[in-house]
Amino acid sequence: MNIYHLSHIDLDGYGCQYLTQNCFSDENQSKIESYNANYGPEVKARLEEIINSIKREKFMGKDDIEHIILVTDLNLTPKEAKWLEKEAMVVGAKIQLLDHHGSGEKTAQQYAWYKLDTTKSATLITYEWLKKHYSFDKEEKFSKVVKAINAIDIWISDDELFEFGKVGLGMISGAREINRILFPNEDRALKLSLIDSMKKHVERENAHIELDNSLHQLKKEFFKQKEDNTKDNLVALYVTQLLTADKKRLIIEYRGAKGILGYNLGNTSILGNTFLVENPDFDFYMDINYRGNFSLRSNNKIDVSKMASEIGNGGGHPNASGGKIKDYKDSFTYSEIKAFVQEYIDEQIS
Repeated sequence: MNIYHLSHIDLDGYGCQYLTQNCFSDENQSKIESYNANYGPEVKARLEEIINSIKREKFMGKDDIEHIILVTDLNLTPKEAKWLEKEAMVVGAKIQLLDHHGSGEKTAQQYAWYKLDTTKSATLITYEWLKKHYSFDKEEKFSKVVKAINAIDIWISDDELFEFGKVGLGMISGAREINRILFPNEDRALKLSLIDSMKKHVERENAHIELDNSLHQLKKEFFKQKEDNTKDNLVALYVTQLLTADKKRLIIEYRGAKGILGYNLGNTSILGNTFLVENPDFDFYMDINYRGNFSLRSNNKIDVSKMASEIGNGGGHPNASGGKIKDYKDSFTYSEIKAFVQEYIDEQIS
């Protein structure tokens, strides 16, 4: 059985994936692929990725596998639901949607696979669905963390775990060390590890304070590999390894110089310099954010102040500069971002 799980990008959405990961991790016959999306066009884009993934499985001759498309904490428009049902029928996949947003009521009335319950969080709905269909969590090991997520997501302020859930909510929204567009699997792994820490803390006295006090160290433990360091340095080393392993996909060029393009990674001084030291075959490092603002770093290979001036009306120092791409077009697909930036650079220097 292959499960393709698409969920939202907040605590409730990742809470759903935390449960499915734990439910199916011990089943040798099951494989789970996870995807995340914010509302809007990204939902359709991720669903298209799922359909294409199933098609690849079929192409590889794996026709005897059951495919289940699971959508949680996201509502679909009638148009999106119609498209999904049609595509699922083509590839022979089953659909199950578990949500609690009232905006999906019209769609829920049209499709049997669309389960809507506005009285509960999506995490609680998913928990009950897994217990019913897959005999999940017979010992109730996950019930308290589910209760905490439910309390904060539908705002049950008098619940004993409300304050604990509030810490968890900020913990996930503040976990921005890894960009989810560039490295979705690693970003998800960080957030699921933090939710797992909620499960470990929830039984403690003053659990909300204990969790809040532990957040910095919990993140350091995720990023730490061999030696301890500051969190910024640990993150830089971790992300540098991701960039290095995937550098062929991330290459951009400027006047014969070879660079790497990051997206919304931030921490450019530390991360850019770390990458260039570890990868001396690269001439510059560029990070662009969703507004088109970019930062450039070099390690005495090229003068990035001239590059910034030429492509983005910017400037700075020979090894550290920045600017902004005019009429930048953002995307939630990295390949489209990179293609836009490369085409823009080529136009500016032509």
